[in-house]
Amino acid sequence: MFKKILVSPWTALITLALITALRVADPTFVESVRLRYFDTLVTSKTAEPIGVSVVNIDEKALEKYGQFPFSRDIYGRIIADLYRRNAGLVVFNILTPDRDRLGHDQDYVQALRQYPTVLPSVGSATTRNTPRAPGSAVIGSFNQEAFVEFPGIIANIPQVEASAAGVGITNTFPEVDGVVRRMPLVVAYNGQLYPNLAMETLRVAGGDSTVQIKVNDNGVEKMRIPSQGIVATDSLSRIWIDWSLTPDHYSLTDLPRDFEGEIVIVGVSAQGLANPVATSLGEMLPQDLQAAVLGTVIANKTRPVITRPDWAEGAEVIGFVALGILLIFLSRWTYVGILSAVIVIGGAIPLSNYMYSSRAWLFDITVVVGGLVLVALHTYGVKFVSEFLQKQAIKKQFAGYCSKEVVEMLQKDPDLIKRGVRKDVSVMFSDLRGFTPIGEHYGDDVAGLGKYMNGYMDSISRPIMDNKGMVIKYVGDASMHIHGAPIEDPNHARTIVKVGLEMLDAVDEYTKLMEAQGLPPAAMGWGCNTGIGFIGEMGSTDRHSYDILGDMVSTAARLEARCKAYGVLCIIGAETYNRTQDDFFYLLLDNLQPKGKTVADLIYTVLRTKGADYTKDREQHNAMHALYKAKKFDEAAKMCVKLIGNFGGQMDKYYKIWIERCDFMKEQDLGPNWNGEWVATEK
Repeated sequence: MFKKILVSPWTALITLALITALRVADPTFVESVRLRYFDTLVTSKTAEPIGVSVVNIDEKALEKYGQFPFSRDIYGRIIADLYRRNAGLVVFNILTPDRDRLGHDQDYVQALRQYPTVLPSVGSATTRNTPRAPGSAVIGSFNQEAFVEFPGIIANIPQVEASAAGVGITNTFPEVDGVVRRMPLVVAYNGQLYPNLAMETLRVAGGDSTVQIKVNDNGVEKMRIPSQGIVATDSLSRIWIDWSLTPDHYSLTDLPRDFEGEIVIVGVSAQGLANPVATSLGEMLPQDLQAAVLGTVIANKTRPVITRPDWAEGAEVIGFVALGILLIFLSRWTYVGILSAVIVIGGAIPLSNYMYSSRAWLFDITVVVGGLVLVALHTYGVKFVSEFLQKQAIKKQFAGYCSKEVVEMLQKDPDLIKRGVRKDVSVMFSDLRGFTPIGEHYGDDVAGLGKYMNGYMDSISRPIMDNKGMVIKYVGDASMHIHGAPIEDPNHARTIVKVGLEMLDAVDEYTKLMEAQGLPPAAMGWGCNTGIGFIGEMGSTDRHSYDILGDMVSTAARLEARCKAYGVLCIIGAETYNRTQDDFFYLLLDNLQPKGKTVADLIYTVLRTKGADYTKDREQHNAMHALYKAKKFDEAAKMCVKLIGNFGGQMDKYYKIWIERCDFMKEQDLGPNWNGEWVATEK
C-alpha cells in the first residue's frame, strides 16, 4: 500500500501545495522572477517616437566647453540656443545646489527668467536650500504615510529655484532586484506632495498652475493635469514605464536646426560624469529615463495604460491550483494528460501576451507555467526524471570542458569520474597576457569585457577539444587542461605541444579580428609538463570537480608563470621535451630550479617556424648557452646581441633578458660545481 501511494500521481498534490504556499508567501526571488517576466512584456513593443528630444552633454561637449560643471553663463547660452532652435520647453536636468565657482549665477538666472525652463530637485535625507512651493493641489484627507516620503529635499540655489518655470523631483525607485520599472509621480515632504520631473514638465508645458491630486486614506485616488486629463496611477502614484516610447537623441555639439516645438531634456552622458540607472532595457541615462516617464504620461490619454489589476494575484493563484488538480486527474490517461499539460502550459504564455497587447494588463504566468511543469514532472515518474537529470547534469558539467567523445563516455559510465586513477599524462596551464589594457578599454562595460573574454576562451579551447583533451578548470583568464585522460592517448606529450602551438595561432587570429574592430589585442602564454598524476573527482562533500594532482602539475604551473620572466610565449618541461624533441623546433631556455623545488632541470621553448630554416640560428643559440655554462658571461652576452633579430624576432625579449642575466651572474660567487642552474626565488 505504501509503495502504491509513493507511485500514485496524486502525490503531486504535495508539489502543488508547496508551490502554492511559495507563491502566496512571495519571497524576494519569486517577485524578482515575476518582474523579469513583466520586463519581457513591457519591452516587447516596437519603439516609437514621443515628441521629446534628449540633448546630451557628451565628450565632444566637454572638448568644446571645458571642465564640467560648466560655468553657468554657458548653461544660460545652451538654454537660449535650444529656444532659438524652436524648442517647445526645455528641461535642464542638471542640479545646482551650490553657487557657481566662476560667479556666473546671475547670467543663468537671467536666462531662466527669459526662457521657461524646468529644473530638477532631489529627495534626500537632509534639506539643502529652500525648495519652491510644489505645483500641486491636494483634494481630500492627506495621509503622508501612504506616499513615498523624503525627510528632505536638495534644491537649487534660491535665485535659480525661484527663476525656473518649474521644479520636479528626479529620484528613481528601484524594485527589489535593483531595476527601475515604476515611477511615483508625486512624493511627500514636509506635509506636501511634490510632483516628479515628468509631471512638472507637463504642467508647465500645458500652462497649468497645479497638478491636481485626489487622495484618500490609502493614497492616490486620482491624478489630473488640467491640460492633460486624468493620469492613471496606483495608490502610491506609481506608473509602469512604457519603454517603447523613445526620444530623439542629439549631442550638444550637433543640434538640429528646428526642434519643431518638442520638449527638450538636457542631461549629462559623458563617461565618468553620467550616472546610469538600471532599467528593464539595461543601463539608461537619467535624461532618457525621464523622457520615457514623460512619454508614458503623455500617452496615457491615447492608449491603454500599463497596469496590473488588483485582482490579478488572486486569479493567478486560484487558476494555478485548479489547473494543477485537473492535470493530475487527467494523468490517469497518459497521452490525454500529456497533451492537456502541453496545451495548458503552452497556452499560458500567449494568453498572457494577448492580455498585455490588447489591454496592457500585466499577468504573471511564471509560477503558473513553472509550477505546472513541476507538477507534471512529479506526476509522470520521479525515477525516470531522476535518471534523466543525472545524465543531463553530467552532460552540462563536462560539455564545455572536454570533447564529445568524453561526454559520451561519462554518460555511459558516470562512476568513471568518481574513480581516482594514477596515470601518465601531460598537463598545460595557460594565461592571458596584457589584461590591463583590455580591462582599461572596457572600463565599467562588464558585458563587453565578458564578450571579449568569452571569445578568447573559445579560441584557446577549440584546439583542446579538437584534439580530445580535457579542460580541468578555467580560473579568470587562465585555463588548465590535460591530454592522456580520460581518453587514452599514447602520444599525449606530442599532442599537448601541438595543441599549445595551435592555441597560439588561434589567439593570433582572434587578435586580428579584435584589432579590426578597434579593440585591444589578445596574447597568451603557456607552460606544459609530462609525468604521473592522480586524476579523479576531488573537493569537499558539497563542492567537487574532476581534477588532477601531482608534482608534475605544480611544475607545469610554475613553468607557465615564468614565461614573462624569460620573454617567451611558452615553456616546456624536460620530460615533455625528452619525449618529443624530434617532433618540434625547440630551444633551450635555462637549467631552472623552480621555487619550492630542490633539483634543477632543463626547460625549453618551442617556436613556430612557419617553413623557415632556423638550424644555424639554433647552433648559435646553443653555443651561447655553452659559453654561459662555462661562466664566460661577457662572451655569452655579446652573442645574445648578435642573436637579436634571429628566429624571426621570436626570441628578442629572451636575449635582452639573458644579457641582464649574464651581467648579474658575472658578479656572483659561483662554486666550481656550478652547472648553469638558476634558482628561482618566486613562483
